[in-house]
Amino acid sequence: MEPITVYNGKVAVINRVNVDTDQIIPKQFLKRIERTGFGQFLFYNWRFNEDGSENKDFELNQPKAQGASILVAGDNFGCGSSREHAPWSLYDYGYKVVISSSFADIFHQNCLKNGMLPIKLTASELELLMTKAENADDYVLEVDLPNQKVSDNQGFEASFEIHPYWKEMLVNGWDEISITLQYDEKIKEYEKQVDGVTI
Repeated sequence: MEPITVYNGKVAVINRVNVDTDQIIPKQFLKRIERTGFGQFLFYNWRFNEDGSENKDFELNQPKAQGASILVAGDNFGCGSSREHAPWSLYDYGYKVVISSSFADIFHQNCLKNGMLPIKLTASELELLMTKAENADDYVLEVDLPNQKVSDNQGFEASFEIHPYWKEMLVNGWDEISITLQYDEKIKEYEKQVDGVTI
């Protein structure tokens, strides 16, 4: 996975609360066996009309949202079923950071496990970010993960919390397999032993 240290990205806003994982990636698209390729189906029922044409009214189809890699979303983002495909689809579409005032617990964990940073801010901070982004054509945020800060070039700055374990994982671009492989030599030594006797 790509490390996240100091990250600058354009912001897109989806100003809706209780966005669940079936809205993020509808169930009919969960048949793929790879982790990639899900971005094309992100928010499918909102992005497209019934005839397959693009829904021009959907927030993320607006010109100002194109090329965004930071998603600012309403409260309780990622609720519903525990499907890991939700962060896969967001990441595959291009989002590296998701900011909200609250996340469903399993969605939050799935983001972290898949190299995407979920940031929880206060409701007032989130509202301010949404207003700034909605009133600008190219609103950019800087996310400083080592110092746990989010800021723009207009005076906005907010702190966020993250567990040290996940912070280290994201800063180094590790997944849980990478953590295990750091103990490769010790694992090999252990495998050479049977009931405490070296063979």
